[in-house]
Amino acid sequence: MKHLLLLLLLFAFFGAFSQHTNVLISDQYGCNEPTVIINPKNTDQLYAGANLDNYYYSVDGGLTWETGVIHSSAYGVWGDPSLICDTAGAFYFFHLSNPAQGNWIDRIVCQKVTEPGGVWTDGTYTGLNGDKVQDKEWPTVDRSNNRIYVTWTQFDVYGSANPDHKSNIMFSKSTNGAETWSQALRINEVSGDCIDSDNTTEGAVPCIGPDGEIYVSWGGPVGLVFDRSLDGGETWIDQDIFVSEIPGGWEYSIPGIYRANGMPVTICDTSGGQYNGTIYINWSDQRNGSNDTDIWFVKSTDGGDTWSDALRVNDDPPGKHQFFTWMTLDQVTGYIYIVFYDRRDYDGSQTDVYMAMSTDGGESFINFRISETPFIPYSSIFFGDYTNITAHDNIVRPVWARLHNGVRSIWTALVDPYIVGVEEFSPEWLSLEQNYPNPFKGSTYFSFKIYELTDIRLEVYDQYGRLIATIIDNERMMPGKYTRQFDATRLDLPAGIYYFSLISKDQNVRRKMIIMK
Repeated sequence: MKHLLLLLLLFAFFGAFSQHTNVLISDQYGCNEPTVIINPKNTDQLYAGANLDNYYYSVDGGLTWETGVIHSSAYGVWGDPSLICDTAGAFYFFHLSNPAQGNWIDRIVCQKVTEPGGVWTDGTYTGLNGDKVQDKEWPTVDRSNNRIYVTWTQFDVYGSANPDHKSNIMFSKSTNGAETWSQALRINEVSGDCIDSDNTTEGAVPCIGPDGEIYVSWGGPVGLVFDRSLDGGETWIDQDIFVSEIPGGWEYSIPGIYRANGMPVTICDTSGGQYNGTIYINWSDQRNGSNDTDIWFVKSTDGGDTWSDALRVNDDPPGKHQFFTWMTLDQVTGYIYIVFYDRRDYDGSQTDVYMAMSTDGGESFINFRISETPFIPYSSIFFGDYTNITAHDNIVRPVWARLHNGVRSIWTALVDPYIVGVEEFSPEWLSLEQNYPNPFKGSTYFSFKIYELTDIRLEVYDQYGRLIATIIDNERMMPGKYTRQFDATRLDLPAGIYYFSLISKDQNVRRKMIIMK
């Protein structure tokens, strides 16, 4: 009985932790509305951004981060950060403007850095159209030709209730690494109002198809609609394709959240796998009531002509809030990843961060928690309008904002796709995560948890069971979560399969890893 009671107490304490290691990116400058992108050619390199002008970069896969503030643009920096990485490994930071000479958010600005930690360019811009407001931009890269495409919302007069004032979805492209931009082009059929609410056209997130198609969807007075271009953005279809209703609209209320919306995200599978060419759209709405916000998903297998019925992504019982969703697709595996805030385990405003993963082209999703502890937001503190996520070759990095003691912070998680769906807690005294990165060149990291005071060994073996290295040698360790680095280069180990083991007097937990050259 005493042993069982201790186990239950440990479950209450450690059960709050996620299997996926959480990493603080920053808690400086009131950061919110985060964005993140990975370099597909070097997945150790990531950039993140947050309102208004914060950037962060990592060269070790997101384990550690350097921070900075963009001050260099002559056009000013005013939020809505969004990031891409091109085929040469250059990163681009898109944002709204606040120029000394001009009008507030009168253009979409792009600044570029050629390597992590480099100097940002002064920036170029697109969309300048008198005193009209250019808002809520998002870019993408065609990796077949390195062209950059960006879509956004143009307001005739921001916030106006005059029916003569309209909002429209705009498009521009660059064929020379963001040095210059094409003339902004309106691509929507039905305009919205300028109130910045449900009947405003917003949420345009473009993506690329297998043959260079440009796909995009947005919310507005018609609901959720879709558009496409088959000639690099020169022409678009005449009539927006209706995808789904957004019951209650894309703007809604969440207790404790200053402002919330469920604007859509569009992605396309270009992996060359079984679901190559399938288009996916993800959003959230309150069709099931104002106390039950849910995450939704549709797909098209015919280039966007027809769409599936909406699938509810969150798999909890009805009656709780899931919100601020974002979606990405690993173009190596074809896996779909969706990140969102989740309150399924609470009656109040306590909030976790969850993800959903699909390995079958969006037919089904596995839900799993990625935040180690919940937080409570305050409605007086702005969180922004979105979370974000990036993935490539099983390296999956979401970002989100949280609040603790009145301080906002930006976090990521080292998501391990190999253990998704595995129970987070078992009645054992040790747990060992998959090493990251894996496979790896040079060095990797081992993360593990201990649930009782015990003597620990952490060892590395070759595939024949021969001891290669002892990282921890019978060290007495307190309950907690630990990370240790393993440098294979110091041992001059050949490429191949190896094992690492976490050992106590009662347990021996082992995982496989792969060293590459």
